[in-house]
Amino acid sequence: MNRSLTALAFAAVSSLCATSALAQPAKVELTWMSIANWDMKINGKRILMDAYISRLPNSLFVAAPGFPNDMYAFTKAADVVDVESIKKVRDAEVGSDKVDYLLVGHSHWDHSWDTPTWSKLTGAPLIGGISSCMQAAAQGVAANQCRSVNGGEKIDLGDGVTMRVVRWNHSGDATNPIQHFPRELYRPPVPDANGGLRAGVGEDYPNGGGNRAFLFTINRPGEQQVSFFMNNSASAFDLDKDIVIDGVNYGSPIGNLAAAMKDAGLTQVDAWVGTGGKPVAEIVVPVIHPKTYIPNHWDGLFNSFWKGLPFPFKDEPLQAYLQAQKVDLIPQKQYFDKYILTKSGVQTDANLAVKRKLGFEGEQKFSRAMTDAVALVPSTSMGDDCGEGFAPPTPWANAFAVMQGADAARTD
Repeated sequence: MNRSLTALAFAAVSSLCATSALAQPAKVELTWMSIANWDMKINGKRILMDAYISRLPNSLFVAAPGFPNDMYAFTKAADVVDVESIKKVRDAEVGSDKVDYLLVGHSHWDHSWDTPTWSKLTGAPLIGGISSCMQAAAQGVAANQCRSVNGGEKIDLGDGVTMRVVRWNHSGDATNPIQHFPRELYRPPVPDANGGLRAGVGEDYPNGGGNRAFLFTINRPGEQQVSFFMNNSASAFDLDKDIVIDGVNYGSPIGNLAAAMKDAGLTQVDAWVGTGGKPVAEIVVPVIHPKTYIPNHWDGLFNSFWKGLPFPFKDEPLQAYLQAQKVDLIPQKQYFDKYILTKSGVQTDANLAVKRKLGFEGEQKFSRAMTDAVALVPSTSMGDDCGEGFAPPTPWANAFAVMQGADAARTD
């Protein structure tokens, strides 16, 4: 074959490969890393959300005087990030791959505590509220590495991925105002001599002016758009009420979501990664009409990360509502379960190689005591995600005490 024919053949093959690459359907891989921690691979981008791997102990926290449901208002002492555990998870889940962005849903410790460390380890920039950026600054993250968002932003992340920021709310109500009502930091917190910070929601880790939820749309040339909505806390208590901070009105969470859907030209999303149980679903589903619901932030706050999933998912009211709305519910069976989202639907991947590296079973096994306990009440704490309903003497608190005993009896 002469040189000109060889060149033509090479050009044809190259063109075919390029066309084939463009024709690849939009694909989303969502790996649940416990609580509201997610590893998202979207087209060519890799995005981590929250990534809280450290586990601060329940005994560290002190309730607010006069508000027993504000159980995490203050702390007895400062504490530090568990850097070694983060490195183990990074090596197993991410490896040498590039992390493009880090998202922070809101600024409570169970969301934003570890994110600055991930930024320092991976070099990835953060996107979150101003309080999350101040917390990052306190941990040595450069100011230009954290973008503050208030809601309403439309951000092009590249590779056909667009993210709309939705100003949202936090779980709770008037009985736990320090945890629930929006409050921002006004200056970066000051670490102690050991680099520790105060994790209380009335101290260095307020919710950061409410929550930031995210509406993703993913496009490939010639392919149908794929979309999903992600929120990592919510309360039906004021989901339709305006969020006002220092005289600035940020709109109602559900109104903000409707505006984001309209801006994206959407009447339905392919998946909703959500919290809040049936009370929240009854408000959100009519706005986004998800095809699939994936729960998160239902597995407690203080259970050991390294023991894996602490108890099975169970929320019969939510399940019944979703079934009536023809929405598929796909709960997790173990930490690091993976969801693969395409326009044709959601498939699950056991992600066994990563689980083995971290010492997790492919699917968590539970004792009889555990399954008996979770049969008494929903494992989702009556629709809230940060402990409301855990304070005795509620039925959930009594059942949870049984579960804690069962957890302690489990074989490591």
